[in-house]
Amino acid sequence: CAWSIERPPGDTPGCTFCHTSSEERCSTCHQRHQFDPAVARHSEQCKACHCGKDHRDWEAYDISIHGVVYQVNKWNPTEFDFSKKLSDADYVGPTCQYCHMRGGHHNVQRLSTVYSSMGMSNADRGAPLWKEKRDTWVSVCDDCHSPRFARENLQAMDEACKDAGLKYTETFKVAENLMLDGMGEAMPKDLAPDWSGQHIWS
Repeated sequence: CAWSIERPPGDTPGCTFCHTSSEERCSTCHQRHQFDPAVARHSEQCKACHCGKDHRDWEAYDISIHGVVYQVNKWNPTEFDFSKKLSDADYVGPTCQYCHMRGGHHNVQRLSTVYSSMGMSNADRGAPLWKEKRDTWVSVCDDCHSPRFARENLQAMDEACKDAGLKYTETFKVAENLMLDGMGEAMPKDLAPDWSGQHIWS
């Protein structure tokens, strides 16, 4: 897309490495030369694409308590038996695959936490459309935690999205006022817009 193509080369290597080829292939997660489900069940398989400065998913997981439990115990077959199917898995802590592919389901986005697909924006929070998806998300956490714990964390993410939206609006207004006062110039129209389609400021 133009957002990526028109950016400086240094900004896009993480994007082009994954997005210049077909993403919906078995070899995206199952190594082409070692097509073994036990290998694909390791969280590191997701690291190939889900890392870097624009989506630090691996980094966030790796330093979380879940990631630490995984890193410390991943070589112990009594704690992580990767020879078992995900539907039979009994891990000491969650892997990316355990939560996002719960039961071995291959639609990873089904259990994502991206706010646009979880009803977390101010406009649609609490709408019946999202109730089933949010309940399903909570039920994954229920495998190891109490339902209260999962719902409190989902509520915290809701609030974080709300706060981020307010901060984005405030910051944009400051930049807009600077431009109107002649102290800043809008980015030229032939350069890439930001993720929301708005032209960003120099």
